Amino acid sequence: MNANTPQTNELAPPTERIPMIRWLHQNLFNSWFNAILTVVATIVIAAIVFGLGHWALTAARWEVIPANLKVLFVGTYPAEQLWRVWTILVLIGLITGFSGGRRSGMMGRIALVVSGGAVLLGLFPFPLGTRLWILGVGAAAGGGIGLGLLAKTRKSPWIRRIEIGVWLASLPVSILLLNGIGDVLPVIEGRTQWGFLLNLLGAIAGIALSLPIGILLALGRRSKLPAVRWVCTAYIEIIRGVPLISLLFMASIMLQLLLPDHIRPDLLVRAMVTIIAFSAAYMAENVRGGLQAIPQGQFEAAYALGLGKVLTTILIILPQALRAVIPAIVGQFIALFKDTTLFGFIAILELLSLSRSVVGNLEWRGTIFELYVFIGILFWTLCYSMSYVGRRIERTLGVGRQ
Repeated sequence: MNANTPQTNELAPPTERIPMIRWLHQNLFNSWFNAILTVVATIVIAAIVFGLGHWALTAARWEVIPANLKVLFVGTYPAEQLWRVWTILVLIGLITGFSGGRRSGMMGRIALVVSGGAVLLGLFPFPLGTRLWILGVGAAAGGGIGLGLLAKTRKSPWIRRIEIGVWLASLPVSILLLNGIGDVLPVIEGRTQWGFLLNLLGAIAGIALSLPIGILLALGRRSKLPAVRWVCTAYIEIIRGVPLISLLFMASIMLQLLLPDHIRPDLLVRAMVTIIAFSAAYMAENVRGGLQAIPQGQFEAAYALGLGKVLTTILIILPQALRAVIPAIVGQFIALFKDTTLFGFIAILELLSLSRSVVGNLEWRGTIFELYVFIGILFWTLCYSMSYVGRRIERTLGVGRQ
């Protein structure tokens, strides 16, 4: 072969697209059985879509959702104190915009979605005060993007450290602002009746704490110290062998009988600790799977460079292990978020429980299906967003390709 002759990649996919009719013939009508199956499936799907569409456009009473939006999202949180919730959303929008402007990439797209989505929501016919707050969130995200772009031109390492510190402080600050701070802000009573806000708090707290706890448990289960290994193994196997609903009932009822009279943790705190402990046990096994996938040569190479066990684990092993199990970690986060709906079984009124109380009102009787459709769409949107972010992280890190 002449060296000047251009070589072609025989494995490269064809550039021309298969015509629609040819694609249909090859994939759906390539045999009489597949043809019948395709036609029957198409008729069934069309009937379902037509029936749901007809119900959604003609018979459904969607007015139940805007009429009870405050009840569903924040429950019994006092209306005069809702500025706290909106302030947290504005601050989160500002931080998200700043990170998006400074980092670009996926974080930049998230910031743009937050800013643009808030502006679009502000166009809906909400009450004037609500619309102004929603637009404020969008404006904060847009302003944060501008500040992030400005900070991107500066190479000071302090900017990155301040950004990470603000993100780490956002969760405890938000919880203190929501709950109240002694004499500074009045303490809000009825924390177990905050609707969807409780689902978010449970998911965020669980995600933020279960991962580091799970990493420690996974490392402890692989420890060469028998006492540490046995304790971690026993914890993981016991927690994973008991249903979450049983642990929640134990935390809500039996724990009070075991603790001294002067120690009475709040029911919401007990539920949060339970779901974090439950998720951490599963997270530990996910992380342990990633640790087992690291070849022994990585340890030996790190030791040959003079790194000790601690530095080898932190700098060499853990990053590779976590990178390998990103899908499992994201899946556990999604499962944790959906598991917060079990709070309703222990008298914590989260979104699903409050939807049933809304139907108890005579005015909205018979609208349970509309509420369930709304809740399903809401949960699917947030779960899909987490899944999308996880896939983007995998693509950025080259998981499965290098």
